Amino acid sequence: MNASEEEIREIVNRETEAWDKQDIDKLMSLFHPDMVWPWPRTEDSHDPMDWVLELGRFDYDRWKKGWLDLFASHRLIHNNRKTLKIVLSEEDDGAFAVVDVDTLWRRLDDGKDFHWKGRACKIYTKVNGIWKMIGHTGLLQY
Repeated sequence: MNASEEEIREIVNRETEAWDKQDIDKLMSLFHPDMVWPWPRTEDSHDPMDWVLELGRFDYDRWKKGWLDLFASHRLIHNNRKTLKIVLSEEDDGAFAVVDVDTLWRRLDDGKDFHWKGRACKIYTKVNGIWKMIGHTGLLQY
């Protein structure tokens, strides 16, 4: 494993830890200012014609508020993630990681589950020597 691949693996692990600890500052530090995060309507919506942009382009205050609202209204039951593959560009300036995610949140008000389960493609760009997440597909079952 080369240095950049180790850095990408560390970023994926840092993101997992941010969710585990609901560490908003750590979570927000991962995103590139041009980050976009499309989501399929269901875990079986493989056709992007059915995808949505719930968060829009990265906006620090809006995204932070959204995640803080989630943390305040849900309890994290488990957050299991496994990195399956990391691919780096020849130029060592772009990368993606394939990650299986099984994250279960439970609503505090009514006990209903909110489950994130499926495979993600997390896309990274290196700017001034620092890797940042610039894209992320929502979770799909394969």
